[in-house]
Amino acid sequence: MSSTSALANQVAWITGGGSGIGLAGAIELARAGCRVVISGRDAQKLDAAIDVATSKGVSRDAISAMPLDVSDKASVARVAAAIQAQCGRVDILVNSAGINFPKRYWGETDGDTFDKVVAVNLNGATYCTLAVLAGMRSRGLGTVINVASFAGWHLSRLTGPAYTASKAALMALTHSFNIEEGIHGLRATALCPGEVATPILKLRPVEPSDEDKARMLQEDDLGRTIRFIAEMPAHVCINELVISPVLNRIYSGGLEMKR
Repeated sequence: MSSTSALANQVAWITGGGSGIGLAGAIELARAGCRVVISGRDAQKLDAAIDVATSKGVSRDAISAMPLDVSDKASVARVAAAIQAQCGRVDILVNSAGINFPKRYWGETDGDTFDKVVAVNLNGATYCTLAVLAGMRSRGLGTVINVASFAGWHLSRLTGPAYTASKAALMALTHSFNIEEGIHGLRATALCPGEVATPILKLRPVEPSDEDKARMLQEDDLGRTIRFIAEMPAHVCINELVISPVLNRIYSGGLEMKR
């Protein structure tokens, strides 16, 4: 942990913090001096995530967990209030909770599946942002990082209609936040990563090979990117940050992407 970081003593709340991009971001923000709270649906997974963080040098005093299903509006309000009561505020919100399903394409998906994806990827981010907005406004300072997707920035077949639409909408939500809240000193970033080697790949119709995963973005790459965004001076807003592997299979195609 660096006591000289611009983020020293700030409070960061990260949804989807039990693994993947969320956990990587939590580790980097804790290393930068933040007091971090991670949320996710599985309490045991969150406990394991804290063990991973501490194994990488994060103090147990710097990271804690509060289980949460972000699609449950009442639960979001309750957990956000608990974090703000315990920590005093939320300075940085990272909306990293996201889901997709193997049966994702028009010819095989259904309305219930679509609802589940949008409920987490879009509505959950909205609920969490609303839950911390008043506090950020009162202090005239706050950073929201929405983990969108390359799929919301560059439309392709890979992710299916529900995920693609939810991530494109999350980008629009980010810009809407900046349009309205910039005058209050608040900022939001739509972080749009290409393929990242995280556990969500297991939910692909065809899981990529280990060789392909090794050439993707890695979790730590996104952790450092989240820290970079958060450490920008308060007068700087990174509206969008698009990041991809050098070998971008969304452009070139992989076996599992073929129709």
